[in-house]
Amino acid sequence: MKHLTISKTIIVSRFLMGCVYSRACIGEICVPKDGRVKEPQRGRTNAAEIAVFSSTSSNEGEETRDQIHSQLSLNLPGDRELGITRLSRVSSQFLPADGSRAVKVPSGNYELKYSYLSQRGYYPDALDKANQDSFCIHTPFGTNPDDHFFGVFDGHGEFGAECSQFVKRKLCENLLRSNKFHVDAIEACHAAYLTTNTQLHADSLDDSMSGTTAITVLVRGRKIYVANSGDSRAVIAEKRGKEIVAVDLSIDQTPFRVDELERVKLCGARVLTLDQIEGLKNPDVQCWGTEEGDDGDPPRLWVPNGMYPGTAFTRSIGDSIAETIGVVANPEIVMLELTEDHPFFVLASDGVFEFLSSQTVVDMVAKHNDPRDACAAIVAESYRLWLQYETRTDDITVIVVHINGLAGQAGGESANPASILRPPVPQVSEATGSESPLAFSLSSRNQQARHDLSRARLRAIESSLEKGQIWVPPPPAHRKTWEEEAHIERALHDHFLFRKLTDSQRHVLLDCMQRIEVQPGDTVVKQGGEGDCFYVVGSGEFEVLATQEDKNGAVPRVLQRYTADKLSSFGELALMYNKPLQASVLAVTSGTLWALKREDFRGILMSEFSNLSSLKLLRSVNLLSRLTILQLSHVADSLFEVSFSNGQTIFNKNEGLSALHIIQKGQVRITFDRDLLSSPNVCSLKSDNPNEDDDQQTGKDLSVEKTEGSYFGEWTLLGEQMGSLTAVAVGDVMCAVLTKEKFDSVVGPLTKLSQDDQKYVLV
Repeated sequence: MKHLTISKTIIVSRFLMGCVYSRACIGEICVPKDGRVKEPQRGRTNAAEIAVFSSTSSNEGEETRDQIHSQLSLNLPGDRELGITRLSRVSSQFLPADGSRAVKVPSGNYELKYSYLSQRGYYPDALDKANQDSFCIHTPFGTNPDDHFFGVFDGHGEFGAECSQFVKRKLCENLLRSNKFHVDAIEACHAAYLTTNTQLHADSLDDSMSGTTAITVLVRGRKIYVANSGDSRAVIAEKRGKEIVAVDLSIDQTPFRVDELERVKLCGARVLTLDQIEGLKNPDVQCWGTEEGDDGDPPRLWVPNGMYPGTAFTRSIGDSIAETIGVVANPEIVMLELTEDHPFFVLASDGVFEFLSSQTVVDMVAKHNDPRDACAAIVAESYRLWLQYETRTDDITVIVVHINGLAGQAGGESANPASILRPPVPQVSEATGSESPLAFSLSSRNQQARHDLSRARLRAIESSLEKGQIWVPPPPAHRKTWEEEAHIERALHDHFLFRKLTDSQRHVLLDCMQRIEVQPGDTVVKQGGEGDCFYVVGSGEFEVLATQEDKNGAVPRVLQRYTADKLSSFGELALMYNKPLQASVLAVTSGTLWALKREDFRGILMSEFSNLSSLKLLRSVNLLSRLTILQLSHVADSLFEVSFSNGQTIFNKNEGLSALHIIQKGQVRITFDRDLLSSPNVCSLKSDNPNEDDDQQTGKDLSVEKTEGSYFGEWTLLGEQMGSLTAVAVGDVMCAVLTKEKFDSVVGPLTKLSQDDQKYVLV
């Protein structure tokens, strides 16, 4: 939910020309109105309407492609209603087996090849929460084969899923019904957004605290029209020499934008972060830093005398209460003429751009020839980063559209580089004097994605440290042969849940995979039951069965067969969601399965087995005890491991010590000059009882044995050098090492505050 829970990530600033407002934007629509909450109409939308991947029934009389094109060629007088009727029946939301679809654009003599993917978010406190994202793809759009439409709608609030579905349907209808659709796409898009917003208000669906953002792209011949209301995003790739550069075709509408901030404040909104609302920060200081560094606490909109609605965006469709303080549906519209330098464009919900920048997304798409593979890569990386920095994930939806075969300019005309941006209102004002379509620097408006831990994540880590709850990989119950490991790796190689694991995470995953022997007739998972394991077929044959209703009653049907030869695997949903299974899996022959438990998968994905243990080690260092969890997390990422064999000298009096060492395995004997104990920065040498035998033998030298979990060399982080020290490994030793250079680069230099109390702060 974006009300109070979704953190915004991308820093944005004012358009070069500023945001142009119409009377509708700052007058009629923004004027406070009756914000009474409508009674929620529960149960009014069935599951089929909410589901993103709902299929059209065969009895709806869906037209074939040949029928479509023959009707299009007739150019019937009633083409408007014909196009609207086709919306519900001819929609490219069902991809062929290869995962992507291509469609011709006749007037431009080029092809659009596209794919999509929508992944429901993981919410620990609401495991069955619906996917509030929806999308639509209509090729063609209406009755003109040159028109094609793509849209992503990101719902929020209690009825966000219903709102996004409503807008997805009505927006397309309103656009096709517009009298201006064929003559002025900009005015038609603007009117369609506002009309859809009015219809949602009038509908029985409760949109008082729910709504949806919307990003749509209308392809018309060689031109594309991008309309945006909210913080989802459209990005197009542009070739510049040997580079492919991301150009943002929308600018996130959030309080980080100065123009949007001032607009909503004029409409009566209070703009405060949660920390400011809770009194942890001064509410009068409206300085929120950058969006990529908001640590999950972005500025939000609140009514003047209440603690709601708390939206982190400034425009949306619906949200009738938020509309009273300036959260309007007016879209910002961009028009761009396509050239051979535009290989593809991307539409995605903010679940993608929370942790991925526009350029990163473009770079990922550029690596794949097929848009299907690009979608899978983007969703997998987004999902991984959400779990790394948050305790949940947002819904994630992406559409990738390749532009193939476009060459030259239509009719010999050149593209107008000065007219990319058209304001979000009927009175159009174009930019002039620019050298290229990038003069507005749209790509610079959405800056780097957030890479700070959220407040929720920090609290979870703090709690784990206090309770000592650290996930530890279970010991492998079965040592796998290299052939078995290779088979598992091949089965998982292209799986979107695992493709972004690091090498160390892959090794841990292989250890966590448990061997299960089955006999013919054994039930591995049962339809309607609970499952918490993912399986890779090692050997044997398995059937997937589901009980389906027909005229003879409930009849089990075989849906699929799994074998080792096919590198089969199943149970992905069990890793992410705790919900009843949709089918049964039975063993046809004796065989072997490799099982991965949900708790182990999440532990591996979040890497808490290494991160939390590192944080715990770092916190034990007195010098670092006053650092925040966030600072310690950054420091933990800078640690590297060094191994020493029994009797090996770690450092001697001539070399000196150059880094903090934390002992993870084994013991280290340190011999040092007694005079060093007078220094206030050698706490680690004072923490153990020195061996008096050495003292009696040398009269001056002391020795101490440091055991697993202890540390030495903390003084190096202050830039101090201590001579007369020697350290030798006792047995095999593994140390986590932190150099001053690494520490300073991620946190900053340490300065001693007081030699008496040995407290330190950052400067």
